[in-house]
Amino acid sequence: MARIAGIDLPRDKRIVIALTYVYGIGNTTAQKILAEAGVSEDVRVRDLTPDQEDAIRSVVDGIKVEGDLRREVSLNIKKLQEIASYRGIRHRKGLPVRGQHTKNNARTSKGPAVAIAGKKK
Repeated sequence: MARIAGIDLPRDKRIVIALTYVYGIGNTTAQKILAEAGVSEDVRVRDLTPDQEDAIRSVVDGIKVEGDLRREVSLNIKKLQEIASYRGIRHRKGLPVRGQHTKNNARTSKGPAVAIAGKKK
């Protein structure tokens, strides 16, 4: 089992898909990593040679992923909240931040519906 950036990659998946299990690496970034490392996208994780793993690991070390990226994102959100920007206030209230309408939808960000006290059924 290959371990890259502290994440165990699933053995039976193609390497281009398995790399997306690392926070901060999407499909396009995974393709660029493999091109730079000189590894085919069709290789399964279980079939990687140690040299290929090391090449991928060295390329990923140059990218901000996992803990560092999560920390940076949380600090950015905290900064927005501290300066009381519009986006920071929306984060604090748990409402959509990027201009979505909230009249009808936004259930995931607004949370479950709250019952009204004393309402007849």
